Amino acid sequence: MRVNEKAPAKLNLSLDTPMRYFDGSPRWDMVMTSADLADYVTVETHRRPTTIKVYTDSGFLPNDQRNLAYQAAHILKSRFHCREGVTIHIRKNIPVAAGLGGGSSDAAAVLRALNRIWRLDLSLDELAKIALTIDSDVPYCVYSRLAHVTGHGEKIELLPAQPHYWAVIAKQQISVSTPQILRQINYEQLEHLDNERLIASLKAQDWQEAVKYMGNVLEPVTMSFYPEIKQLKDKMVSLGADVAQMSGTGPTVFAVCHTESRAKRIQNSISGFCRDVHVVTLL
Repeated sequence: MRVNEKAPAKLNLSLDTPMRYFDGSPRWDMVMTSADLADYVTVETHRRPTTIKVYTDSGFLPNDQRNLAYQAAHILKSRFHCREGVTIHIRKNIPVAAGLGGGSSDAAAVLRALNRIWRLDLSLDELAKIALTIDSDVPYCVYSRLAHVTGHGEKIELLPAQPHYWAVIAKQQISVSTPQILRQINYEQLEHLDNERLIASLKAQDWQEAVKYMGNVLEPVTMSFYPEIKQLKDKMVSLGADVAQMSGTGPTVFAVCHTESRAKRIQNSISGFCRDVHVVTLL
């Protein structure tokens, strides 16, 4: 049986970390949403061979057990004693290593697809619990809709859908190491966000108020290594974005606009020095 799944990019409307756990990993406090920039994942099962194979059209991704999509198939296959083999084809549109959760979204797509193919009848909440064993962003990507995400990434409160605003997503030719950035966090110097007010504004459908509380506390950390990220963000703000900020640990910067014309203006203005630019709607 074959199933096709859409795997949208994730964006952090807010990203905060109030503390570290004893194991050194950050405790997250984030508001996340998804954008209509997506990979497309095809999952097919077969009696022979019984192995898991991953194929992508990107030369930058591993096709073995290091790939999160492979891990997703392996976990469900092992946990539910499914004997069939799995072949996964991933058509990449989300930039790789960009802070957009492409690998996590691909893994979540595999979980949803195999849940249908093998008729496991798992709810999205149950899939999200399994997803945490793969990566901290995968539980959110199981839902891929506006949500408040806390803890290791496993506590997810879905929020009301917002109007489909426009986003300009831009990735410069920079490679950012997430583990390196997370090791550099100095919790005494972080300027924490007011996520409670952000969530209240989103629940009230008050976008103009909500943008006042969006942000990413990791920006100063990443931008200290890569000042060009700040230059791109400042350019987007000067061109009239409602809000502009870094997603995840970077290097991607996105601007949110309430009109398509403003988003197109920003795209045209930055495309000369940033080739990987997309104008999409927020889901």
